Amino acid sequence: MSKLNSRIPEGPIADKWTNHKNHMKLVAPNNRPKIDVIVVGTGLAGASAAASLGEMGYNVKAFCFQDSPRRAHSIAAQGGINAAKNYQNDGDSVYRLFYDTIKGGDYRAREANVHRLAEVSGNIIDQCVAQGVPFAREYGGLLDNRSFGGTQVQRTFYAAGQTGQQLLLGAYSALSRQIGLGRVKMYHRHEMMDLVKIDGKARGIIARNLVTGEIERHSAHAVIIASGGYGNVYFLSTNAMGSNVSAAWKVHKRGALFANPCYVQIHPTCVPVHGTNQSKLTLMSESLRNSGRIWVPKKKEDAEAIRAGKLKPTQIAEEDRDYYLERRYPAFGNLVPRDVASRAAKERCDAGYGIEANDTNEGVYLDFASEIKSKGKQAAYALGDHNPTEERMIELGKKWIEEKYGNLFQMYQKITDDNPYETPMKIYPAVHYTMGGVWVDYNLQSTIEGCFVTGEANFSDHGANRLGASALMQGLADGYFVVPYTVSDYLANEIRTGKISTDAPEFEAAENEVKESIQKFLNNNGSKSVDFFHKRLGLIMWNKVGMARNEQGLKEAIEEIAELREEFYKDVYVPGNADEMNPELEKVMRVADLLELGQLMAVDALHRKESCGGHFREEYQDAEGETLRDDENFKYVGAWEYNGGDAKNATLHKEDLNYEFIKIAARNYK
Repeated sequence: MSKLNSRIPEGPIADKWTNHKNHMKLVAPNNRPKIDVIVVGTGLAGASAAASLGEMGYNVKAFCFQDSPRRAHSIAAQGGINAAKNYQNDGDSVYRLFYDTIKGGDYRAREANVHRLAEVSGNIIDQCVAQGVPFAREYGGLLDNRSFGGTQVQRTFYAAGQTGQQLLLGAYSALSRQIGLGRVKMYHRHEMMDLVKIDGKARGIIARNLVTGEIERHSAHAVIIASGGYGNVYFLSTNAMGSNVSAAWKVHKRGALFANPCYVQIHPTCVPVHGTNQSKLTLMSESLRNSGRIWVPKKKEDAEAIRAGKLKPTQIAEEDRDYYLERRYPAFGNLVPRDVASRAAKERCDAGYGIEANDTNEGVYLDFASEIKSKGKQAAYALGDHNPTEERMIELGKKWIEEKYGNLFQMYQKITDDNPYETPMKIYPAVHYTMGGVWVDYNLQSTIEGCFVTGEANFSDHGANRLGASALMQGLADGYFVVPYTVSDYLANEIRTGKISTDAPEFEAAENEVKESIQKFLNNNGSKSVDFFHKRLGLIMWNKVGMARNEQGLKEAIEEIAELREEFYKDVYVPGNADEMNPELEKVMRVADLLELGQLMAVDALHRKESCGGHFREEYQDAEGETLRDDENFKYVGAWEYNGGDAKNATLHKEDLNYEFIKIAARNYK
């Protein structure tokens, strides 16, 4: 019997969420201070949830492993956030955002959740504006927006000349206010080590103080996991190195199902890999695809000459350039979704047309020359110069670009020593967002009662691929506009519970397990560093569970990861002690979880005999190299039950995806 009950409300899709909210239980304001809530993670989803629940009057404990609340994705992202505001009069609507998201995810998302996301999207923008987020504005005062990959409308609002961190400022100002009022207690430099269950319900966590090494018990009536994704299983990704899956994985090991782990997003606009000692890849904003044109040389000899340093891209004539996205997808061009753009870049580089002189010759150009001239001409016209010189157009066009993307251009130049105003940017896909995660129902509750999971940590509203800016939309939607209602509904029955004692035997048992695990690693006396194993895992994952997968590679990955895990436990070396700040100890606990997760990702990818979104099986593609879904056999969420460290023993549970309100079709961006 399946353990899955999605609890999707009945009725028309546009009314489901409103009707559901209207019938939820409430907690009286005078009772809320009697209730404790733990929030693990303080990115967009965690900070917005902690701030909202604090404002409502609950006692909130918020945990983050950093020295202060922050998100762990690349700060280079020119973080946009989607909403169906239709300022441009270009036909956007709640329905259009809903449909684009479903289509972008290759019809592998839960219909009701996606519609709710689209519904509340406008509220998010209003919330951020009210909190003072400095969104860019048009000359008329309306908020400015852009089109990100996978959509033909402009719905991505962004902070003028700033990175995605700006969107956090609103959430963090609200969070800081609640900390100041004593309603949220902030535990920075703390990492969740385990979930504590009492009588089947989530009742708290075991945390480690990363400065002193102290193991702490924290009780609560509900636990919210908002700890982000698992992209760092690849070692090289756009995430900060501290990002990890451990909180979500601990919940999984305690009984929560882990869904669709094979759905990983490869972001098309990252600075290519350079050398073998990198620990992070720089994410360049997808908004650059609004204005840049992506190309490689048409002739292999030109690509070879560029790699050898004998030719510059500016020396390649227009007729000798292959604008391959515009060629393959004329309707969307450079704005095709991320998975499509990424695979197209891989195909060109695999065929020998890559332009970067790295080990694998992987890299393509993102060129702004056409946009500079076009926008320069418009600017000159506006100034009354109807016949500008080329120099004047370039001068004015560079000013326009600088206003839009100046910070990104500056950062790119500092990293690469190339001026992107003069020469095209070099980009190549890299691991970014993960669409899989802890399975949750419509209320964002996992299969463990009282344990809720939000943002990138849950199996997401994105399906098999995510549209640009939708991560921020989902994180803030969950934190501001979903979880406050659904958690309150759950907590309405907890008034009579009273304070939960951390002296319960379940807390003691969980704490002892954590301590034993720590000591085991410290006493191991191996000869290899944690990073040694993490890098080897990353290479297996990238080569065999990366942008393209096949049956043979996946079977090899499953066995290779099992062998690597065995070697890891025998030969990893962790210096230092448990009762001090010990970054290697932090890492080893995380890599232990990543080794289990990596294998499950390969198992999930092997069982899913189709291609969809970020999951591309080479055996399942159409004549033009696009994803070939199998809707008859695989139109479901694959949720795995933990049965020990070897993922080959995991049990699969299926949640059928029923589409009542949209017609499922083959994706077409041509």
